[in-house]
Amino acid sequence: MMTIQSLSPQDAPAVAAMRQAASAHKGEKLGPEARPMFDAMFAATPSATDVRVEPATVGGIAGFWLRVPGAPPGARIIYIHGGGYVLGSAEAFTHFAGQIAARVGADTFVPDYRLAPVHPFPAAIDDAVAAYRGLVADGAERIVIVGDSAGGGLTLSLLSTIAADKTKGMVQPVGAAVMSPWTDLALTGDSFETRAKADPIFTRGVLQAFADMYLQGQDATNPTASPLYAELNSLPPIRIDVGDDELLLMDSIRYADRAKAAGVEVTLSVWQGMPHVFQSSIGHFLAAERSVDAIGDFLRQRLIDASPSISKPSET
Repeated sequence: MMTIQSLSPQDAPAVAAMRQAASAHKGEKLGPEARPMFDAMFAATPSATDVRVEPATVGGIAGFWLRVPGAPPGARIIYIHGGGYVLGSAEAFTHFAGQIAARVGADTFVPDYRLAPVHPFPAAIDDAVAAYRGLVADGAERIVIVGDSAGGGLTLSLLSTIAADKTKGMVQPVGAAVMSPWTDLALTGDSFETRAKADPIFTRGVLQAFADMYLQGQDATNPTASPLYAELNSLPPIRIDVGDDELLLMDSIRYADRAKAAGVEVTLSVWQGMPHVFQSSIGHFLAAERSVDAIGDFLRQRLIDASPSISKPSET
């Protein structure tokens, strides 16, 4: 099911201001030297009330727990951050991931997976799998996976990897939510042409540079790198939120179409006027608040409300 979310009159001035500010930097290629800037941008997302941040290691992967009041012990979220496989850190995303953790009412682990170019494919997905298996080993009974951008691609790759894991007793995710997922590192979606002017942030060259640093000559259509090409049978319900004004629009639409054809329950929301991972601008865009609220509702229904064995978190 695809729904189109109209640009609200309240958001129009903020979007125009964002576009003007971003225009001077559009197309700038970003390597490891941009990590401090990128981290500062996401660290500026407002923190959610009463979310406690704890450094931790799960499945051998360092990261951070986001603890929320009244969280049921058997329910877990794993949040996989974006950054083109080159940028980003678990610590910088604790505020953003905490907004989702608070809405769902479940403890959330944010893994610090290894980054390219020092650690190319498949380091990132290997670490995501290790962290997921670590949650299972630590007693998680129900797990949902969340990710944005490249982290959204990792989330969807992780879903297919876990679905193919026939290990007896392997806990399967009960749902996933992704924001502006990068599902095709071969960059074949037609929105690279149709949204080339509309996207205020990216150009094909920027994303190609990220893909080159991550893949380092390996096949861009490898299903573990690009989940668009993966086996999609037996996946849990998935929610996808994407901006209408971004190069990666078709990465979401094509993945949703393939997943639906494979029998997966898919909810796709396309937000008019919105850029890549606009949800991180919560407090600035009304659409960000609405999208994060909807993501929280979607995940909570599947992680907590649908489980008779897990007590709902108390209201605080």
